[in-house]
Amino acid sequence: MGEPARLQKIYTDEVRTKLKSEYNYANVMQIPGLTKVVVNMGVGEAAQEPKAIESAVAELTQITGRKPSICKARKSVANFKLREGQPIGAKVTLRREAMWHFLDRLMNVALPRVRDFRGVSNKGFDGRGNYTLGVREQIIFPEIDYDKIDKIKGMNVTVVTTANSDEEAMSLLSHLGMPFRK
Repeated sequence: MGEPARLQKIYTDEVRTKLKSEYNYANVMQIPGLTKVVVNMGVGEAAQEPKAIESAVAELTQITGRKPSICKARKSVANFKLREGQPIGAKVTLRREAMWHFLDRLMNVALPRVRDFRGVSNKGFDGRGNYTLGVREQIIFPEIDYDKIDKIKGMNVTVVTTANSDEEAMSLLSHLGMPFRK
């Protein structure tokens, strides 16, 4: 085990004490933390174009440093020309070190590169303390070579926390440096 990620160090040194005093937790295990980050890229055009899923997998691998798992259609939908078992997306689940490194890059490198960026929406909470944000273009990540991409694709990033409420999760994420809209 090497040195902990920069964001993880900030969490253990500063954020935990802030949250403990903010919510008056009796036990240190009540302090919300991060469980995992799931990066998901839906590739709807994979139904007509099988090569699209390969480029999505390659881009997710570059962005996260992990090999994505391919998501397949659960049901056949005639209107979308979709058959059951057909690949329609790719996702990567990041935990521990990889999760901290990815979040650090997302908040401090990728999000500021979004055009006309005013902060991320604070409406992406699900009621159980998890937060999802949509990224419209994969080119905001510095790992993606702009000349090599065939099509601009978006992705969803879900941050799963141990917080009990959206309020606690928002507090946790904003202390970590998530740029929420004012």
